Amino acid sequence: MSRTQRRPGVVNRLLGIVRADPELPQTEILKVIDRALALRVLDLAIRIAESMLTVGASANDVTLACRRVAAAYGVRPLHVDVTYNSITISWQRSVDREPTTLLRVVGAPAPDHAKLQRLQALVAAIEAGQDLDSAATDFDRIRRTAFAYRPIVVVGAQALVTVGVCIFMGASPALSVIAFVAAVLAALVQRVITRVRIPFFFAQVAGAFVVTVAAAVTAALSEMGVPFFDDVRPSLIVAAAIVLMLSGMSVVAAAQDAIDGFSLTAQGRLMEIVLLTVGVAVGVLGGLHVAALAGVTIPVTTAFPLGTIPEQLAGAIIIAIAMALQFGSGLRTIVLSGGLGALAWSGWFVGSTLGLGSPVASALGALVTSFVGILVAHRLHVPSIAVTTAAIVPLVPGYAVFSGLISLVDTDGSGDLVQGAAQLAGAAAVGLALAAGASLGLLLGAPVRDTLGSVVRGRARPR
Repeated sequence: MSRTQRRPGVVNRLLGIVRADPELPQTEILKVIDRALALRVLDLAIRIAESMLTVGASANDVTLACRRVAAAYGVRPLHVDVTYNSITISWQRSVDREPTTLLRVVGAPAPDHAKLQRLQALVAAIEAGQDLDSAATDFDRIRRTAFAYRPIVVVGAQALVTVGVCIFMGASPALSVIAFVAAVLAALVQRVITRVRIPFFFAQVAGAFVVTVAAAVTAALSEMGVPFFDDVRPSLIVAAAIVLMLSGMSVVAAAQDAIDGFSLTAQGRLMEIVLLTVGVAVGVLGGLHVAALAGVTIPVTTAFPLGTIPEQLAGAIIIAIAMALQFGSGLRTIVLSGGLGALAWSGWFVGSTLGLGSPVASALGALVTSFVGILVAHRLHVPSIAVTTAAIVPLVPGYAVFSGLISLVDTDGSGDLVQGAAQLAGAAAVGLALAAGASLGLLLGAPVRDTLGSVVRGRARPR
């Protein structure tokens, strides 16, 4: 190639240095972030993060939301430290200036999935270009939003969980009614104790005690031959209440925090779970001791009682819907939770049919549910942790916990003691399997969700 043939390319490159192409996008003007503006941005980011952690979001979601909000207004890079009861953020404009650091203490968690959904929508709106003043106003409105349902609805939803467990285990309609009444009494006692600011551990003890005494009274009336209490299984009342009182704890969130590397937050959640589980055990054992002093025994079998397949499916759906109501979810989340509850039961049923064992079958049900849940939740703009938590509640091993406790309290020898300990260990294994399966499903579903989202955005982009 001759020199004259190469000259046009060289000339064009030289001209490109001094001549702007009108079709190329103009360089964006960099934002000037002073300390006053940075403080306003950081304050909004940390308050949103605090609210998300309080209403049930995982530590990783809280960290990402905080960074997204700050980056949308030009405050980056941002250091975020999330623990179980505090959030710290720090931003340093340059190495020769002091960092700007904010700290907020997080109150006791109170799941509110409707508020979590609004907070996630606010973060998305901020990234889309919402100005700072408008975002702060919207956040204040979201923060002041009351819980979606009145206390009577929440108490009814808690009692409906026990009805779903009874249906799942093939109980009679009479026993379902008794379990509903006992759960309402326990929920009311817990609300009274919480209102006078007594630690929730004692509320768990009181609630479990009330339900166990109700089961003992039912057993006594059944032995006396009272018509309405004929052919009932009082042990299912306690088992259903254990599912109710253990289902509100964020086992999935604790496992997810541990996997994401937030060890401190995971330890705090796990410590709360252990403490509240001990509270349930103390309440049940206390009720059994009082019943034994009164000469009443609650018969229980070591086998796990189950209803027919339609009863199990209906019970799983009812439990998932009731839990979604208890967490303050909207209609879309409630419907999705019911569908995923059926999916969780299907995965567990397939695993049990294949003889995989209770822990593996439970993990399979949680894995399938969380994987599908994160895809569908992203599409419908609902929190994935909300629908996943509600959907796997039907798999909580309430009856195994109760039978293990009965074996411990009624032990006549080392055989019963070993059997009770083995049943409690098996129930703990199922709980860990549920958490691991749900967390693994979320991890596997996240890249698939992102890939599908990029494909959808690519197809929607004008060509």
